[in-house]
Amino acid sequence: MRVLSSRKALRVRHKPAHTRSVFWTAFALMAMLATLWSLASPIFSVPDENAHAAKAIAQVRGDLTGHPVAGVRHSVVDLPEEYSYSQQIVCYLFHPEMTADCGFELGDSGGADWFNTWVSAYNPIYYYLVGWPTLLFDGSAGIYSMRIVSGLLCSVFVAWAFQTAMSVWRSRWLPFGLAFLATPMVLYLFGAVNPNGIEVAAAGALWISLLRLLQHFDGRDAGVVSSLSRRYLWTIVTVASIVLATARATGPLWLVVVVGLCFAATGWRAVRTLFTTGSSYVALASVAAGGLFSILWTLRGGSLSGQADASDAPQVGASFMHGFAYVIQLTPDYIQQAIGFFGWLDTPLSVAVYWPFVAALAILVALAFAGLDRRSVVTMGIVTGAALLVPALVQGYSAHQTGIIWQGRYGLFLYVGVTLVAAWLLSGRSGRRLAFLSTRLTWIGLTLLAAYGLAAFFLVLRRYVVGTEQSFSTIWENPDWEPPLGALPLVALYGLVSLLFLLWAGRLAARSARAEAEAEANSVGDTNPGASASPEPETEMIRA
Repeated sequence: MRVLSSRKALRVRHKPAHTRSVFWTAFALMAMLATLWSLASPIFSVPDENAHAAKAIAQVRGDLTGHPVAGVRHSVVDLPEEYSYSQQIVCYLFHPEMTADCGFELGDSGGADWFNTWVSAYNPIYYYLVGWPTLLFDGSAGIYSMRIVSGLLCSVFVAWAFQTAMSVWRSRWLPFGLAFLATPMVLYLFGAVNPNGIEVAAAGALWISLLRLLQHFDGRDAGVVSSLSRRYLWTIVTVASIVLATARATGPLWLVVVVGLCFAATGWRAVRTLFTTGSSYVALASVAAGGLFSILWTLRGGSLSGQADASDAPQVGASFMHGFAYVIQLTPDYIQQAIGFFGWLDTPLSVAVYWPFVAALAILVALAFAGLDRRSVVTMGIVTGAALLVPALVQGYSAHQTGIIWQGRYGLFLYVGVTLVAAWLLSGRSGRRLAFLSTRLTWIGLTLLAAYGLAAFFLVLRRYVVGTEQSFSTIWENPDWEPPLGALPLVALYGLVSLLFLLWAGRLAARSARAEAEAEANSVGDTNPGASASPEPETEMIRA
């Protein structure tokens, strides 16, 4: 009876109302952070954003893939008058000393009513999801509105990741790991018209929800079985898988990689149970249909790159081994780009600014490698090895055709996976001996990430407001370009929301640590009938 009472208390503590509040709080905070990034970045300052935006604008008006024009390399889409485009809009690209005040706005007279977009054949789903606001707003307002909608969609997936992560009482490290989904480069892509952002968000939700679902099928440890229903977990896994598979041409491959690594992390027992449960096949069929649609669209539309010229990229025509080795050598650069290399790879940060992020990452990953059991360390090695080797393998295979076109942001779905798996393993049974460190190190890690985030936001904004050669004081004394709401109000709002996120995520971790400690005490009491009763987790919930 005592064991049943304890389990009932745990279920009460993680009742659906609690997980719903986690979802909505995470959604609100992430949506605000992504929106602030979308307002702080000049339109088309995000890589390839002009091409993605032009496709979305044309697609929601019926021009699905554009049309060829003699003498123009890429397919051309027609733009309405209010979205006429001139390259002068982005005169500041690759000139960090220049501000974003280029004297030409989207829709001004003299712009072209067409755009030769190199993404015209991309899968249309993302562009339908974000393109519709341009039917309501014109010019720059339409681009900002698309960015905000994209950020809201990404925030849904991150909120799902938080909800599923915190749906068990053994999750003390996961707020730390999930905080890497709220770092500047990730948020920068969330708040942009670029499917790279929703690819990372969907992958983050898939990593956590699939791990939780597999634990549900294993069921050997009540401390890691989600209080969310299996059907709800399947819904998140299905939607996240389809969005990941259809976000870009390589989506089906990324889906296979993430799913395979999750299978490796949880083991054969859970995987076997999943595939021998009949109800699983409805969701599996939906995921397969989404992946098949993505593959067929890519093959039909030719959105995989064609044969590149030698001037398009390094190593065009290179062998597999040459391409593989070339990418391995550039891996430190790719990691820097993933941490924070903004603009069209023309806006890096100073080395010192990166250190808080590196310190937070080192704390989490080093603990996972040094403090877990052998199987967990092997799992970390597999996931980390995949994050480092998959880009090299993919580019080695395609180097003869495309050359080396990889950028660090393409690997974010893998790099984020390393932090999520590390936090997931540390929160499990193999991390029990490090449990006493979780609350303190989580607060330290969250503080480091928040400090880095605010510094990156300010420095990137400064680059566009006054350029990199002007003093900081010029931002408020004599700015050349002002974002919507103004530069300083945006910085102040970003600092405030970052602080709220830090406090909320830290409180989640602390509450999870308390719940786990009380559950462990209860389990000791269950095995010793003469022991005095310790407080039930539901008592802690009432106090909270």
